Amino acid sequence: MKETPRVEIKDKLNLTIEEAAAYSGISERVLRNRLAEGNYDFILKNGTKTLIKRRYLRNIWKALTQYRFA
Repeated sequence: MKETPRVEIKDKLNLTIEEAAAYSGISERVLRNRLAEGNYDFILKNGTKTLIKRRYLRNIWKALTQYRFA
């Protein structure tokens, strides 16, 4: 059987919440809670799957720190 090629997280354009948590060091719980509270333009919804545009993870970090320290 042919094996599906694996793509490194650093090479992906969109990340699942689990991958974004591993890549950024932000916990899955914090990501899920904060993303549920706001309407962000760097989130893609595919049915029940939430994808985050990898290049916008810095924006997520800024949004989280503003919320946290405001």
